[in-house]
Amino acid sequence: MTPVDRLLATRTWQCPDWSVRELAAAKGARTVAVVLPALDEEATVGAVVESVRPLLGVLVDDLVVVDSGSTDGTAAAAARAGARVVHRDDVLPDLPVRPGKGEVLWRSLAATDADLLVFLDSDLVDPDPSFAPGLLGPLLTVDGVHLVKGFYRRPLRLESGGGGRVTELMARPLLNALRPDLSGVVQPLGGEYAATRDFLTTVPFAPGYGVEIGLLLDAHARYGLDGLAQVNLGVRKHRNRSLAQLGVMSRQILGTALSRCGIDSAAADYTQFTQVVDEWVPTHTPVLLTDRPPMADLLERR
Repeated sequence: MTPVDRLLATRTWQCPDWSVRELAAAKGARTVAVVLPALDEEATVGAVVESVRPLLGVLVDDLVVVDSGSTDGTAAAAARAGARVVHRDDVLPDLPVRPGKGEVLWRSLAATDADLLVFLDSDLVDPDPSFAPGLLGPLLTVDGVHLVKGFYRRPLRLESGGGGRVTELMARPLLNALRPDLSGVVQPLGGEYAATRDFLTTVPFAPGYGVEIGLLLDAHARYGLDGLAQVNLGVRKHRNRSLAQLGVMSRQILGTALSRCGIDSAAADYTQFTQVVDEWVPTHTPVLLTDRPPMADLLERR
């Protein structure tokens, strides 16, 4: 059996059927936090919080939205929906804040002390209440699992398919070439996943959009395929981004993946071009590639 076949046969759940009651019993004394990183998601964050709130006190002990400097009513909407809202600047306030998603997720480790963490994006449309239980299933019922990735159909502009362009055009081909054992991971970049605190606090966090592929590669390097699992979450609807935005995202993800595979990647500005009348005009976007250190090391020094 190939590594890909083994992942699909032993660590992939196509039709997860754990009940909340079953998972709550398996949870025992462990604590669970659901974390939502949020930046200007006033329109959607409340519904995502509401999809998780019924689990509070049963399967989930802490439901926290970490606001990443929103300028709209994201924080107020999250609080009204029932989340504990934390501003990224108030977590480890003596450390200057860096931009990007990886920074917010890294700081969230200091905002909650839960044993297991579930990450959900805040821009989900029609969020499914089964997302958090599904992601927790392997962590609570299978020994040795440390990272659970969700996979799903990702509509493009809420149509039938075509989302996940960076995944299919860059991330999965890259993993196939550099870490082929991970070719069986359906959504390596997906923002819905769960992990043990023991794992999350002992590895570096990549900046920005490199965080997901960095965690996947670090989990594989540390635990092998037996430490990974993936669960079919059905359909994930969210805001789609322009090709220009996806280009910058791809460059950051590529830089993180190459560094995790021992290949140097220069932290140079990423140059893109836009046609203005008859000329192509360059724009230059800084791409941050410097990791945050393992949270456990930082907290131990304090």
